[in-house]
Amino acid sequence: MTRHEQIDIPTIADKDLVLATDLDGTFLGGTDEERRSFYDWIEENRSRVGLIFVTGRDPGFITHLTRKQGVPRPDYVIGDVGTTIAAFDDSNHVSPIEELEAEIAEKWGDANRKVESALHRVSGLKLQSAAFRYRVSYDMDPNRFDPVAYDIVAEMGLDSLVSADCYFDVLPKDVSKGPSLLRLLEHLGIDNRKCLVAGDTMNDHSMLAMGVPAVAVGNSEAALIEALDGHDHVHLAKEHGVAGIAEAILRFEFLAAS
Repeated sequence: MTRHEQIDIPTIADKDLVLATDLDGTFLGGTDEERRSFYDWIEENRSRVGLIFVTGRDPGFITHLTRKQGVPRPDYVIGDVGTTIAAFDDSNHVSPIEELEAEIAEKWGDANRKVESALHRVSGLKLQSAAFRYRVSYDMDPNRFDPVAYDIVAEMGLDSLVSADCYFDVLPKDVSKGPSLLRLLEHLGIDNRKCLVAGDTMNDHSMLAMGVPAVAVGNSEAALIEALDGHDHVHLAKEHGVAGIAEAILRFEFLAAS
């Protein structure tokens, strides 16, 4: 290639498939061999496949994954259970998109201390040590959990979300993975029909149920499978983790026409 030649790299909206996937249990799920094979396939098809992480994890975790764990770099990130909407830059940093996060920040205000104070004595909740910008997260003991927490959060004008029967998140009203992903897809000009959404727990429900082609991988929690009953756009995979995603790509015939 001469120095005057340039490689034409399609924008994410021009790619044949945009995979918007949860991490734990989904994109990070499956055997070591299955993950390596799928990650290699992603890297070999970067000109045709876009990648968005939609996760409860924070930016630091995502950066560590891509730098140290051999996980493919995403193009964009919906993090912190939908409260972070960001690009993933060339330095492997999550760079929030301010115009998409402005409404999230406004809805949340400065609620962190108020939430922590209000839920301080609720049994079955242990505040997670990490500090988040627009959410408060707890480890939950389902055997000790007091449902009064739902009422306390609702009275504050915020939303609560339980996932995997062991996590309790407090979020801005009407903010979660699904709504934030839709805003990002619209912002980027991505045709929803080119997108495949993948997840495995109840904090993925809002994105799997939003009408975009979706897959609940084979290791999904029972509550999610039950909640998705009757959603014809959702493929209930037999295979776990990345193997379940690959199963759905074949099921929906992504890339077949290209």
